[in-house]
Amino acid sequence: MVRLLEDEDSEILAHVEQKLKVLGTGVIPFLEEAWEQSFDPNVQHRIEELVHFLQFELVQERLIYWFSHEQEDLLKGLWILATYQYPDLEYEQLAAKIDDLYRNIWTELRDDLLPFDQIRVINNMLFDKYKFRANTKNFHSTGNSMINLVLETLKGNPISLAAVYLLITQKLGLPVYGVNLPNSFVLTYKTEKIQFYINVFNRGLIFSREDVDNYIQKLHLPPKKEYYDPCDHGNIIIRNLRNLLISFEKVGNHAKSNEMKILLKKINPGEIF
Repeated sequence: MVRLLEDEDSEILAHVEQKLKVLGTGVIPFLEEAWEQSFDPNVQHRIEELVHFLQFELVQERLIYWFSHEQEDLLKGLWILATYQYPDLEYEQLAAKIDDLYRNIWTELRDDLLPFDQIRVINNMLFDKYKFRANTKNFHSTGNSMINLVLETLKGNPISLAAVYLLITQKLGLPVYGVNLPNSFVLTYKTEKIQFYINVFNRGLIFSREDVDNYIQKLHLPPKKEYYDPCDHGNIIIRNLRNLLISFEKVGNHAKSNEMKILLKKINPGEIF
């Protein structure tokens, strides 16, 4: 059936493409083999479009399932987003990198450290030893929202750097959570007795609730509970998708920005563009 993609009859092509789409991602290896064996740019283009269609279908299925059943696994949600651009990326690769960071940071923490000191140790490891940093030069790069590239280049935007920080602090058993600030994304260390905030984009700067008040006032926004309290992992993925949408629009890739809109609508039906 894959060979019929070389046919020039539009009706046959439409029928074959539809059949292959119904078969799903299992046909991708055969399509990739056909692409390698073909020297016709038109045929190669048809195969590329089919492969992308099938891969995007898989991303949608995985993301919808994750949003409904697997939100506790933030890394998996980030991995699903990254497979949009890097379909061969393996979850285990990312998990191994996070585990390495966690183990090395864990050895530096002592049980008697106070919360502020715990965060200072983590900051020292991530920003001084490993050199994680804000990607201010290419703030709207799509790579800033791809967890594999963030772990590889050690650069990211507020939410991707916060996600790395969050994955590590969760493995350490610390009460650290994401906070949906407008125009930014920060973390909060929160227990019944103490709460403070962490700006990962600014090398883990620690700040207070009063600082959040001042930030909101400067934006001329009314205070909302979501600006102060922890958000769930679903909100982190939604923010990542919004960033990707903007990134693709910035470079004029409207096809991909439209696909980000599709993903957003799938998991957040009330999303307005």
